[in-house]
Amino acid sequence: MRTYLECIPCFLKHSLDVSRLVTEDDALQEMIMKKVLSLLRDVRSEESPPLTTARMHRVIRSLTGEPDPYSSYKETFNHIALGLFPRLKARVQISEDPFETALRMAIAGNTIDCISAAELDESQLFESIEDSLSCPLDRSVIAGLASSISEAERILYIGDNAGEVVFDRLLLEEMPREKVTFVVRGSPILNDATMEDAVAAGISPQVQTIDTGSDAPGVILEECSAVFRDRLTDADLIIAKGQGNFETLSDNEKPIFFLFKVKCSVVSRDTGAGIGRVMVYRGGRG
Repeated sequence: MRTYLECIPCFLKHSLDVSRLVTEDDALQEMIMKKVLSLLRDVRSEESPPLTTARMHRVIRSLTGEPDPYSSYKETFNHIALGLFPRLKARVQISEDPFETALRMAIAGNTIDCISAAELDESQLFESIEDSLSCPLDRSVIAGLASSISEAERILYIGDNAGEVVFDRLLLEEMPREKVTFVVRGSPILNDATMEDAVAAGISPQVQTIDTGSDAPGVILEECSAVFRDRLTDADLIIAKGQGNFETLSDNEKPIFFLFKVKCSVVSRDTGAGIGRVMVYRGGRG
């Protein structure tokens, strides 16, 4: 997905929010914003938004020395999600269609987002789960995903956020785990999940887990490791969580299903779905 003009003020607001999160020094905040403004001057419309976000965070890290501004946010939601897991697992097990219920819960987990839901609390997360369980989804796409999982030999499941990965575990446990490779980010960015979060969620070692080799909040192929790129090439099926993965992989030609909540106007425009809508979106041409 390309960068739209509407993305620019969003980049600026996010940079200001992060600068205030990591330092109270007004002069340093001003320096960060000036550096980001200089960076944004050269953003090309054909580049995906996560690439610019990664570049902004590299600037912020270099100026502040803070490697993981959202570490506390990630810890909090890993803890909350793990506390919910036994009840959510029980609901999956007693449902008429455990796969669809687990799928809906995995999408509900995409509500955990330090940008669009910075003030999210446990009650709002519960509300998101209930909404996701009852909202209309395209059953033909769900059936297509279930069929693709059954037929695939090599499935690449690309995760998104910390805390959310606990919800992904519900879906992974309804899948043939021996076929699946789970993917996290190579190093901290936003509240995206890293290997540490996959271990905390109980995904690794249940499912083979690798990282992208990159700090981008999405899949920027030229920045990813050879190991990840090989797995992507070899995969029969890709399942990708969250907007960042949608924004960077929506033009990929491999068979891919995106699971996410629409959180901004540009993604709403690209998908034709309203902001707040939960999505099972089929992409690729394979």
